[in-house]
Amino acid sequence: MDYNNDQVMKAFKIYSKLAAEGLGEKEDLQQYLVDDRLRGLVDQFAEEVQCVIFVAGDFIYMIPKAMASDFHVSNETIKREHLPTRASNADIYLMYIATIVLFGEFYDSYQTTNPTRDFVSIEHWLDSVNERIFSLKEHDMDKLEIMEKEYEYNWITILGGWELLDDIKEGVIKQDARTASRLTFLNMTKNFLEEQGLINDIGNDEIELTEKAKIIIQRYYMDDEFNRGILNFMYGLEPEENMGV
Repeated sequence: MDYNNDQVMKAFKIYSKLAAEGLGEKEDLQQYLVDDRLRGLVDQFAEEVQCVIFVAGDFIYMIPKAMASDFHVSNETIKREHLPTRASNADIYLMYIATIVLFGEFYDSYQTTNPTRDFVSIEHWLDSVNERIFSLKEHDMDKLEIMEKEYEYNWITILGGWELLDDIKEGVIKQDARTASRLTFLNMTKNFLEEQGLINDIGNDEIELTEKAKIIIQRYYMDDEFNRGILNFMYGLEPEENMGV
């Protein structure tokens, strides 16, 4: 398909904005939706950098679809910008698990395409992560080691990392110290997800999903090719069963 210079420049302008900011607003969205040729070009540009473009609400987004993409947020960036000094990859694994649990609380099954909750409280999120971690601890170490190889995911490290947050501070009872420490970690995760445009803080220690997050969850979180195996292991479920609490 041949394109004239004006079409190429308009498409590249939209792509450049998406590459710099991750999203485009109404003017970009309108052009992208109504002009098939321009949309095809923008999609091609995104594909070249292993990204995908989608529309959610009044915005158009570009997100990486592979870790090899230059637009993927690296572990080092997360540790440097979102976690305390001396954070390790274990903290990133734990952040990922906390994110999976949070997203799962908005949906009631693998078959649900729309959220069944409008918001989730931080306290509910904490309880749910505690529950998932506790269920993983029910497996013996031999099984966890097998699962680590199968999913290439460090389950034992995740369990250890969450347990390390069960610290006792001088003059504070154990339950309060553990809760405060784990809440601190969840709040760091929350700040990262807010910066990525995936959740909104609506006050009263409550969180809602953004339209961007809903699309990503529909396309990837529920997809067989992505997290389905990890979710099955974490929740001990078949696809038809309940994910949330």
